[in-house]
Amino acid sequence: MKFLKDNLLIKILIAIVIGMLAGSYLPEAVIRVFVTINSLFSEFLSFFIPLIIIGLIVPAIGKIGGGATKLVTYTALIAYGSTLFSGFGTYGVSMAIFPSLLENQTAENVAVATTSLTPYFSIKIPPILDVMSALVLAFIVGIGISRIKNSQLLLFSLEFESIVNKVIQKVILPFLPVFIFGIFLNMSHSGEIFLIMKVFVKIIAVIFILHIALLLIQYIIAGAISKKNPIAALKIMFPAYLTALGTQSSAATIPVTVQQATKLGLSDNIIKMVIPLCATIHLSGSTMKIVACAIALMLIQGIAIEPTVFIGFICMLGVTMVAAPGVPGGAIMAAVGILASILGFDEKSLALMISLYIAMDSFGTACNVTGDGAIAMVMDRLFRNKTVN
Repeated sequence: MKFLKDNLLIKILIAIVIGMLAGSYLPEAVIRVFVTINSLFSEFLSFFIPLIIIGLIVPAIGKIGGGATKLVTYTALIAYGSTLFSGFGTYGVSMAIFPSLLENQTAENVAVATTSLTPYFSIKIPPILDVMSALVLAFIVGIGISRIKNSQLLLFSLEFESIVNKVIQKVILPFLPVFIFGIFLNMSHSGEIFLIMKVFVKIIAVIFILHIALLLIQYIIAGAISKKNPIAALKIMFPAYLTALGTQSSAATIPVTVQQATKLGLSDNIIKMVIPLCATIHLSGSTMKIVACAIALMLIQGIAIEPTVFIGFICMLGVTMVAAPGVPGGAIMAAVGILASILGFDEKSLALMISLYIAMDSFGTACNVTGDGAIAMVMDRLFRNKTVN
């Protein structure tokens, strides 16, 4: 029992399995209770996520000192490079596989209708700041503190960090298995899981293999740089992967990602700056899904795919992902504008794109989150014992 109590991975696996099985048997009234609980917890998470970002990033940057500016810059550049690598790699594989794989598919085959239950009631808890505002504020304050000797604001930020950590440890992490159980319970009851797997199985299979390959590449590179075993590192980060599968949110998974990255033996300051930052700007898995889904839908609808146009689309998508909120569906909503303006998606195509993307939201988010650990490994190797001005 002690093993179960202390093992988040086992709790999450049990929550997923029971949720999928129970959704077909529990009364609708009971399921709506969990849907209501999830709605309330989601509102709390949305409110608390900006505070997590500020509470972890500000003191982390402040304690690093003169090296903070360069650390932030390097992290952003590596994250963007990882996103571009994912986008262009996915484009090449998709163009090689999808034309033959989808030759008998039509646009009508990819319409998804769901009947997910709604909560009995909901309470709105508007966040004090949105995610991007919190991120920018954290950078400004953190870098400012790093330049001030004996800063009183640094002491305040350290106390605020302690409060944030206590909420994470005492509220968020213990409740995550219940939250994940409710999500899979509702999806199973509505039949969404089985419909999604039946209709999108081919595309999902390709993207799943691609995102596993991407994670292996990321960790092999990170392992070579950090002198750590890449497979062992991936195993340590697996609870974060599973948590992201359930929450469908990079930001909501930050507490688990930080917890697992600590087990990699990385510097606490590096972890608490790089992980929250990457949760917002490193969306290589989401980029993979958007590129693959866009190509699939263009092929299905007989739309010409111009390589030069797609190069510009992928580069702009990488920038757009920086502004995407780390919440379920945030990446695709941020990308809608460039899908329409660059690829020429109309209203119908965008609706199909969103449906196809949401069907695989968990896998992309899990890839994003797990890849953050690889970037943290690289940054720890580069900056652990350095003060860079």
